[in-house]
Amino acid sequence: MEPIYRSRPGADAMAPASAEQAEEVAPGIWCSPGLTNSYLLTTDDGRVVVNTGMGFEGPVHRANFDAVDSAPVRYILITQGHYDHVGGLDSLRDPQTIVVAQANWRTWRDDNERLLPYRANRSAFAFSARLAGGIARIQQRFGKKLAPQSAITADLTVDDRLTIDIGGRRIELIATPGGETTDSMVVWLPDERVCLCSNTFGPVFGHIPNLVTIRGDRYRDALTVIDTIERVRRLQPEILLTGHFDPITGAQRIDAELTRLRDAVQYLHNETVAGMNAGKDVATLMREITLPEHLEVGQGYGKVAWDVRAIWENYSGWFHHRSTTELYPVGPSRSAPISSSWPAHRR
Repeated sequence: MEPIYRSRPGADAMAPASAEQAEEVAPGIWCSPGLTNSYLLTTDDGRVVVNTGMGFEGPVHRANFDAVDSAPVRYILITQGHYDHVGGLDSLRDPQTIVVAQANWRTWRDDNERLLPYRANRSAFAFSARLAGGIARIQQRFGKKLAPQSAITADLTVDDRLTIDIGGRRIELIATPGGETTDSMVVWLPDERVCLCSNTFGPVFGHIPNLVTIRGDRYRDALTVIDTIERVRRLQPEILLTGHFDPITGAQRIDAELTRLRDAVQYLHNETVAGMNAGKDVATLMREITLPEHLEVGQGYGKVAWDVRAIWENYSGWFHHRSTTELYPVGPSRSAPISSSWPAHRR
C-alpha cells in the first residue's frame, strides 16, 4: 500500500481558520479547520468540542459550530496543551462547560509559560507571515478586536482512560504520552470506530515524528512514542480524524500506516542504540542510518537524522566525547580533542 503522505498536503498547506462553515466529516461530527482542526460532536444532550484553535481562531470555530447546532457546549476535550489546541477555550466555552484534559496538563502549561519568549522567538520565522494573513481575514470577518489567547484550565482530568456517556454517544478518552506532548490524549468513539487523534502522530500525518523540535522542547522518548502508536493501532479505527486536512478512512489503510510508522520509529531506535554500542559517534549515525524501503515515511516535518540525534542525546546527554570544549564555555578551536592519552577515569 502506497504511503499516505505522498497524496496528502504537507506542512506548507497548514493555515489559520478561514472556513465560513463547518464540514460534516462523519455522522454527527463536524470539522472547522485551522492551525489545528477543531471538531464538533453533536448529541441529544448538548455539544462536545474537541480542541479550540488559537485565541484569534476561536470566534471562527464558534460561529461555524453555532450554525450547525445551538445547543449548549457540555464538554470541551483538549487533546494536547499546545497553544493551537487551547487558545480558543474562552470563545467555545459556555457557563456550564466541563473542560477535560490529560492529567499532565499543568506540567505542560508551566513549561510553555516559563519559556514563552524563548520558544516564540525561535519559532516566529516559520509562522509569523502565515499568522498575519490569517489574522487579517478574521479581523475582516468579525471586526478589528481579536479574541485573546486563552490560558488552559481543566475541570476534569484523565490519568489513563475516562469514559463519558452523553446524549446517546459514548466517548472514551485515552492518554497517549508519546504524542507531541506529555499531556496528549486521543478521543475514541468505540461504537462508531472513529478516533480523533489530532496531532498525536505529529501535525502532518504519515511523516516521521519530531522527537525534539528545533524551536526547543523536551526530548520525546522513542519507546514511549512506539507505545502510543501501538495503543491507537490496537483500537482498529475505521476513521482517523487528524489535526490537519481530510479524514483518513479504512481500517486496513489506517492499520498499515500506523504499523509502518511504529516500525520506522522502532528501527531508528534500534539502529541508533546498536551504533552507540559499536562506538560510532552521533554525526556518523546521522549520516548512515536511513529507513529501508518498506518503512518509508515522510520527512516533511521531522527528519530521520534529527530523530537519530534525539534518541542518542535522550539516552546519553549532551557530552559526545568529541572535545574537552564540550565541558567548558569555550569554542572548539580553543582546546584539543579527547585522545587515548587522556586518563580513562576522566573521560
